[in-house]
Amino acid sequence: MRRLITILSFILLITIQSQAQSIRNNPTGETADRIVKLYPNPATSYVTFDVPKGFEKTHTIQIYSFLGKKMYESVNLSQKLTVQLNEFTRGLYIYHLVDISSGKIVESGKFQVSR
Repeated sequence: MRRLITILSFILLITIQSQAQSIRNNPTGETADRIVKLYPNPATSYVTFDVPKGFEKTHTIQIYSFLGKKMYESVNLSQKLTVQLNEFTRGLYIYHLVDISSGKIVESGKFQVSR
């Protein structure tokens, strides 16, 4: 019984260590396979979203402040969307790529406005 507990503890420790290493290798927690490319990040006066062909007709981009206030929603999404940040204060913002027909969030990400 003791041997079984020792083996299970060892397996658990290895699992926790490997997860911590994978987070350390990618500290943002974001995967490399993103649908939307966002730049520059951090942004000062504008931010540009690159959306793959085909998504622009069926999806919209919404931007929320870190407190949950909707700051922007694209009316006519194009493959390259540039959003002016004149009305945005310094801080973190969340964007959602939303499927228009279902209302589901396809992708989320964050960016920072620094002035």
